[in-house]
Amino acid sequence: MKRIAICGNIASGKSTVQKMLEDKGFKVLDTDVVSHKLLTITNKPLYEAFKDYDVFENGDFSRYKTGQLIFSNKDARLKIANIMHPQIKEEILRFFDENKGEKVLFVGIPLLFEANMKDIFDKIIFVYAEDNLRLERLVKRNCYTREHALARLNSQMSQEKKLSLSDFIIRNNGSVKELEKSLDIILKEI
Repeated sequence: MKRIAICGNIASGKSTVQKMLEDKGFKVLDTDVVSHKLLTITNKPLYEAFKDYDVFENGDFSRYKTGQLIFSNKDARLKIANIMHPQIKEEILRFFDENKGEKVLFVGIPLLFEANMKDIFDKIIFVYAEDNLRLERLVKRNCYTREHALARLNSQMSQEKKLSLSDFIIRNNGSVKELEKSLDIILKEI
């Protein structure tokens, strides 16, 4: 079984690539979905670490408030990463174990390098888009202010560093059709 990571900084098109893979019949684990499931008061280590912060709404974690905090406070970002990254890794390993009969498995993991999880994958696909294009997408898609969008962009390791650490690069500065063509070329190699 080949274990392939799909990573890309925020608003690069990683989710679109994941959807294309699913449409082609591949199994894909989206760690964004996993992290949303883990962001709950029933996650005791997480709750204990953040119970004194203003991140709750209606008795549970507010994704919006939590996002505002971690993208404006480096200590909070490190705290949540230290708790959630091992939990996410556990879910990835469970996904591999439950699907060990598959020839290829894909995991969408935007913070692959930041979480130091590259060693559990055989190959890495990095989805790259120009920074100004990602900023534009983020402001438009999420209705963020330019400042908040920039804070999110700047919270991740630079794309240039990640390019050199990846096995395959998909440049996503054009159309969806061009994106799919690039993905198909990589799939033939895999």
